[in-house]
Amino acid sequence: MNSITNNSSTIPAQFQRVVSGMRPTGNLHLGHYHGVLKNWVHLQHEYECFFFVADWHALTTHYEDPSVIDKSVWEMVIDWLAAGVNPTSAKIFVQSQVPEHAELHTLLSMITPLSWLERVPTYKDQQEKLKEKDLSTYGFLGYPLLQSADILAYRAGQVPVGEDQVAHVELTREVARRFNHLYGKEPGFEEKAESAAKKMGKKNAKLYGRLRRSFQEEGDHEALETARALLESQQNITIGDRERLFGYLEGGGKIILPEPQALLTKASKMPGLDGQKMSKSYNNTISLREDPAEAEKKIRTMPTDPARVRLTDPGDPAKCPVWDFHHIYTSESDRKDLAEGCRTASIGCLDCKQSVVDGVLKELVPMRERAQKFTEEPNLVRNIIEEGGELAREEARRTMVEVRQAMGLVY
Repeated sequence: MNSITNNSSTIPAQFQRVVSGMRPTGNLHLGHYHGVLKNWVHLQHEYECFFFVADWHALTTHYEDPSVIDKSVWEMVIDWLAAGVNPTSAKIFVQSQVPEHAELHTLLSMITPLSWLERVPTYKDQQEKLKEKDLSTYGFLGYPLLQSADILAYRAGQVPVGEDQVAHVELTREVARRFNHLYGKEPGFEEKAESAAKKMGKKNAKLYGRLRRSFQEEGDHEALETARALLESQQNITIGDRERLFGYLEGGGKIILPEPQALLTKASKMPGLDGQKMSKSYNNTISLREDPAEAEKKIRTMPTDPARVRLTDPGDPAKCPVWDFHHIYTSESDRKDLAEGCRTASIGCLDCKQSVVDGVLKELVPMRERAQKFTEEPNLVRNIIEEGGELAREEARRTMVEVRQAMGLVY
């Protein structure tokens, strides 16, 4: 699925909102930075971003011993801040402090077929990978639906995910579609939509009608996008009328929960110290706040091409775990020189590793410096989370008002 280039004048407001979360299950490392956080830092300057600590999600696999979650929540937020996530540019909060996530999850569970959850690819994959844990719980089966609630609570348009998570966004789209189909057909919907169109003024109402017919009768998707932009530009209609007109435009009912899109992110190319994927379970990581001397030691003791027993033995960069690090931290021209030096044994492995050491330390040292003030003043972090949580709840409450009304839960 293609990402959308941001242009506030043409993109509907929904698609300018991004939601993403991370489970607090231990210290973050360079794999997290290159796989997620660098992208967050970029997105926060392009979109309205909601970044949350997914502590309820962590309980799906760590319910027997949640102590790691408690310890990790604050440390993880410090890592985010150290990496450059800015609370003035993004809303940072803890999932469990916005109970609307749980309420929406419960209500969505009433309409979601069990088979939809059972077919999510990661359900069986994770059960296979985590055989040592008892994952035969509703929480584990239902966590993709909780993810849907996380997204739909903010009516987000885009969700940054890797390819392995696209199925979760597709489930969210299906759930939103089903919800709107069940509850979007309010009494007198078409009459209310026609009345709402008139509020845009005679000229805009006529244009809206023509674009709607072009899409519904001829399948003209360009007309659909033009009509959406027209609705977004209207200042004299209510949010409810706008959502009604969006639904009427597409031939359905009122769109209460808009369908999000997957914003594909590049897979992290950050390998572990042993050549495998960087992971705490493999004990091959460099943490974001690693002591520089320890980080250097880890890199200098990394395994290299086993054929290079002596300094005079030629090597093959393709067989050396360090070479993957060079693709991240060393310029292309320097890589060519290093590869030649390795193959001709004119450079030793320790000298070869120096540019990786320099690159990693250049990345880590500023993070350690930014993290220091937050570790010394933990109340700063708590205040950021509290303020972000209040802003997030405000948005989630707006969604829940419409959801409750649609489901007849306002007495």
